[in-house]
Amino acid sequence: MNSYIQSQFSELTTLLLQKRNASGYWEGQLSSSALGVAVAVTALHFFDTKGNAAEISSGLNWLTTNINSDGGFGDSPTSQSNVSTSLLCYAAAKVTSDAHSNFELLNLLAGYLNAQNIDVNSEQLIQAILDFYQTDRTFSVPILTMCALCGVPGPEAFDRIPQLPFELSLLPRSFYSALNLSVVSYAIPALIGVGIAIFRHKERKNPMMRMIREASVKKSLRLLRRIQPESGGYLEAIPLTAFVCLCLIESGYRDLEVVHDGMSFLKRTQREDGSWPIDIDLSTWVTTLAVKSVKNHPELLSAEDKQRLTNHLLAIQNKEVHPFNGTEPGGWGWTSHSGSVPDGDDTPGTILALLALNQDNPELVKRAVLDGCNWLSQLQNNDGGFPTFSRGWGKLPFDQSCSDLTGHGLLALSQTDHIYQDSLSRKEQVRFRKIFVKALVYLRKNQSGQGSWLPLWFGNQNTENHTNPVYGTARVVAYLNETLTTRLGAEYEHVLKLMVVEGCRFLASVQNQDGSWGGNKNIAGSIEETSLAVTALCRNGFQEECAKGLEWLAQKTKSDGLIAAPIGLYFASLWYDEEMYPLTAYLECLSSVNGTIQ
Repeated sequence: MNSYIQSQFSELTTLLLQKRNASGYWEGQLSSSALGVAVAVTALHFFDTKGNAAEISSGLNWLTTNINSDGGFGDSPTSQSNVSTSLLCYAAAKVTSDAHSNFELLNLLAGYLNAQNIDVNSEQLIQAILDFYQTDRTFSVPILTMCALCGVPGPEAFDRIPQLPFELSLLPRSFYSALNLSVVSYAIPALIGVGIAIFRHKERKNPMMRMIREASVKKSLRLLRRIQPESGGYLEAIPLTAFVCLCLIESGYRDLEVVHDGMSFLKRTQREDGSWPIDIDLSTWVTTLAVKSVKNHPELLSAEDKQRLTNHLLAIQNKEVHPFNGTEPGGWGWTSHSGSVPDGDDTPGTILALLALNQDNPELVKRAVLDGCNWLSQLQNNDGGFPTFSRGWGKLPFDQSCSDLTGHGLLALSQTDHIYQDSLSRKEQVRFRKIFVKALVYLRKNQSGQGSWLPLWFGNQNTENHTNPVYGTARVVAYLNETLTTRLGAEYEHVLKLMVVEGCRFLASVQNQDGSWGGNKNIAGSIEETSLAVTALCRNGFQEECAKGLEWLAQKTKSDGLIAAPIGLYFASLWYDEEMYPLTAYLECLSSVNGTIQ
């Protein structure tokens, strides 16, 4: 490394190591969420207004302090205002207004919503929300249900809110992918809780469906309890848990254990400033990102550090059929908390982290790594791509195969095959190769004519359709760069190199004049997107582009610090930022350019 890059790398490495918790891994810090605050405050109000007065007041104070200049709220404090979050904040402020003076907040929000052609006193807002989310009811129906329960525009709104078919949750899981459900696979708690609330408040005209649903309520509630994690928080997600609780409370089920445990989760996860994030943390994800950012410098972590991290990651591997979505053992979710569900990005990330931490003795983690690869092989869709949680759904965007997860899975499988090649059975080698080829075909098919790939769980609020081809392309190219260092046949190398070249050309073509990258051409740059683009490009030439990117990063971090951008995209299009993202991305970038930039 040249002296400046070495100095930056050393400084940021020190910061990275300081951010570990007492157990030796990273928890990160998700941005606070106005939407999470609104739904949590409403649940607390419905459960016990007086008993939760302090928590409710603290949450409302946070909203008042963090409202945008236009009178609305975005998903994170640095996000642009949007109708969905602002409408939920209005509903929360209205329903709590008797006990708290929310008049100024209500007026500001009403003004913003009116400017967006949303009349809070008219049923017109119902169609506006449904139109925005279209066929995906994962979020539109919970939003409208909470609004109706809060009197926005009024209880008659239930007649126009679509009924969620909660009774279908009682069918065997193997049926789910064929049911064409209007909610994503991991929103079953919302399907049940919100569906029951609509059923209890909606005028029921079909006597046959009324009988079926009435007979399904108790069984659905038992299922809801069975899939509730020990923490009480479904998916460790504040909005999802709060939606379920407030719907059950207002449907006459306040005293159920599922509600009490959910409310305890909400009270326990409120931050000192009165806010809530959308999820408790992404500790597994940010830990694997941290390990990746320094894996080329194994001397930075002591033997004890590596052992502690290895032990932690091994301890949180799912070792039984998961109660939430029925997936087999072997995968990893995004956090170490009990509500985590194994997924197709954290599993390859953890496999690669374990291999990096145990380069000197990979046999120590062989069983866990192979179990993780087996889990990935069962996740792969027929189209060759990897989805996030469940194979075979694909009716809604967040259940479909996607390029960045597929590239990640491809790398994890190829690294495993490369490291353990002498001890894998012939059957295992053949199976790995079949998975690899199918994933390769998927990536080639889904690379655009410009050379880009789109990611799933990351976007950019300033691009058309909020997509982020820079993030997706940079990630896939970086995965393919590393895959090319493993044991491959010449025929696969040719295809990989072709995709890499086309991806790099796209990245170079959308670099901003100031040297940065945003989500696409002429989009303001971020530390995350610029770092990832340089990481992808630096192994493939493009020295001028990389040098300009590094110069921008140096100036940006010097003037503004490691400011996080809201590029994270949670389910139902909720944006967030995470304090570890710019740090790990920049460190990975600095480590990658070593020896490639003159």
